Amino acid sequence: MSKRNKNSGSTRERKSDLIRNISNIFSENPEKNYNYKQISTLLNITSESQRAFVNQLLYELADEDYLKEISRGKFRINSRSGYITGTIDRHGVKTYLIPEDGGEMIFISEQKTNTAMRNDVVKARLYAQRKGQEPEGEVVEIIKRAQDTFVGELDVSDNYAFLIISNRIINNDIFIPKDKLKGGKSGQIAVVKLQEWKPNLKSPVGEVIDILGDKGNNDTEMHAILAEFGLPYVYPANVEAEAAKIDAGITPEEVAKRIDLRGVTTITIDPRDAKDFDDAISLRKLSNGLWEAGVHIADVTHYVRPGSIIDTEGEERATSVYLVDRTVPMLPEHLSNGICSLRPNEDKLTFSVLFQMNDKAEVINYQIARTVTRSVRRFTYEEAQSIIETGEGEYKEEVLMLDKLAKQLREERFKTGAIAFDRVEVRFEIDGKGKPLSVYFKEQKDSNKLVEEFMLLANKTVATHIGKPGKGLKAKTFVYRIHDVPDPDKLQNFSAFIRKFGYNLKATGKNTQISASINQLLDDVQGKKEQNLIETLAVRSMAKAIYSTQNIGHYGLAFDYYTHFTSPIRRYPDMMVHRLLQRYLDGGSGVDAREYEDKCEHSSNREQLAANAERASIKYKQVEFMSDRIGKVFDGVISGITEWGIYVELIENKCEGMIPIRDLDDDFYTMDEKNYCLIGRRFHKKYQLGDEVTVKVARANLDKRQLDFVLA
Repeated sequence: MSKRNKNSGSTRERKSDLIRNISNIFSENPEKNYNYKQISTLLNITSESQRAFVNQLLYELADEDYLKEISRGKFRINSRSGYITGTIDRHGVKTYLIPEDGGEMIFISEQKTNTAMRNDVVKARLYAQRKGQEPEGEVVEIIKRAQDTFVGELDVSDNYAFLIISNRIINNDIFIPKDKLKGGKSGQIAVVKLQEWKPNLKSPVGEVIDILGDKGNNDTEMHAILAEFGLPYVYPANVEAEAAKIDAGITPEEVAKRIDLRGVTTITIDPRDAKDFDDAISLRKLSNGLWEAGVHIADVTHYVRPGSIIDTEGEERATSVYLVDRTVPMLPEHLSNGICSLRPNEDKLTFSVLFQMNDKAEVINYQIARTVTRSVRRFTYEEAQSIIETGEGEYKEEVLMLDKLAKQLREERFKTGAIAFDRVEVRFEIDGKGKPLSVYFKEQKDSNKLVEEFMLLANKTVATHIGKPGKGLKAKTFVYRIHDVPDPDKLQNFSAFIRKFGYNLKATGKNTQISASINQLLDDVQGKKEQNLIETLAVRSMAKAIYSTQNIGHYGLAFDYYTHFTSPIRRYPDMMVHRLLQRYLDGGSGVDAREYEDKCEHSSNREQLAANAERASIKYKQVEFMSDRIGKVFDGVISGITEWGIYVELIENKCEGMIPIRDLDDDFYTMDEKNYCLIGRRFHKKYQLGDEVTVKVARANLDKRQLDFVLA
């Protein structure tokens, strides 16, 4: 029989099918024992030769340790190690469990998810692992649902309704009883709360908690993106009303408690559409020959008291969210765009770091204090850039000197190992109805870098002041912005990949050597077709920056101490920093590190959700923009390779779409993960990450925020 198995393709197929069916019986009944007769009966196998073949396969599976022979001829699945806890994730159409201990991913078949959805924390039973196969298991308990509200399109019939969900968090539509519709109609976008989902029911049951509006309406679609990521899309009226009661309160008594800097030339430099001005910069020459450069930050915590409803709402939101066409503020507009915003020609309460610097931008001394300031001029980045380039304009002496100091600070930072991730950002010109008219790219220029360097300096100085208190003193609990060193394996893989393009990267050695090598690479790819691809992969090889009370430094900035102090209008961690900083300046005691670590984790999570929502809004506008260009041909670069298709980024506008693998019908393509490519089995044609291709726009699906291309 073994000889025939080797030479017969049909028998090989029958053997693999039989093994799969036998495995399914054991995995579905992990507590039961079976012999070959029982298995044959369950599989409707009656011929004696086939039953004997089943018996042989049971012993083969026992040899692989997949089955265990518990008595003569009786087998049971050999559970690997009982149970494991982890988080559900989806890779394309496959579902996996990511173990909490960081071990190998566990494949979960769709029938074995037990209603678990992406990002749910679950307990799973492990199956015995067959040789050459990925580990497998089944969900037995949902420990924590990642979310219980979902966004989708209503499909309403006479007696019931469904919420049709287009993302991959949940594969099933949600059943809605007629009395739980809240007046929703077919074609409207709604937010639905999950009520129950019994494992024996195909669909979960839910009720409508909000109708966002008609599908295709810009406000509806932007609110749907926010709701999809669990982010708020309206501001509570009671919190707005509470904020409206707050007065600027710049009284003589308050001014007397602060350093009065209203006579010092102070300016703001911000994007042209900004309304919340967190920060201002001042400059003056001191009698000792040094420059005093001041970084002045809106004193938000003077107005927002701990435990107030404004503070509670701000802490829950943790960040302002920036979508393509709007800002969803962390704080009520009366504060964020009004009394806290450092608008020109208005007295403002600020928290400042004042630096005494020489002409080489070396900090000789600094002071951290609450102040009163008055901005004399609001510059857009473009206006400040014009002064830097032409040497002409209002307050040109201050702007040019600040630019000179900033460039020296930047040069010093890169000498010590900072990495220059100056990514090009995709932006849209949008009409009054939210329709994208054109795409443009936002690049960092000297005016942006001027502001950035002084903000970095202030953040670093505040973190060092608290985190490194001096000899014999112990650092008190503080909120840091930390960035871990890159994962060595990711860096090695990235280094191996870019060699295909003729680039080299030092993946081992001192941190300064590695970061210098990364900077050289980022310089070398400027203007090349593969620039965006390599920059994206470089970012992915890095750790994510997060908030924590446990300081490990900031690798990307090459700072031993770093925090976020400079944007309290739009980031809650900055508010925590302001409060802790003032507490310690006043001689106060330390705080509970565990409480603040929880707050840090919440802020980091919300920051990631906000970034995901921003990317989703950009993707939506890209698809909307390209929907008017169906059938047009563009040049692109392969930006991603997956089992289900090839992602291509268009060179002209950086819009990304996919060529589904089903449309590559000239061969049967398989994925080579190690070399980031698809290879045809018969003709060996290769599609490699970074290859240039010409594509035609085939479909634009706004529901799924998905562009489909075909090879032109």
